[in-house]
Amino acid sequence: MSITVEGKVQHSDMGAGTWALVSGKGETYEIHHDAPDGLLTEGLKVKVKGDIREDVMTTAMIGPVLEVKSFEVVK
Repeated sequence: MSITVEGKVQHSDMGAGTWALVSGKGETYEIHHDAPDGLLTEGLKVKVKGDIREDVMTTAMIGPVLEVKSFEVVK
């Protein structure tokens, strides 16, 4: 399923440590391990386009896994 979501990038210590995107509505998405360069920055506000990966499980399990296809920094 393809989505576009705006939120803030956060690092989580769950599992072995992972990155998440927390939307303005409070939804948490776990960022897939192959994130584009420049995305994984604590507190970065972004608009992300990507796919929810229902075929992937993680040790953190903090939310749906989001495979980011593209992003832009927002203010």
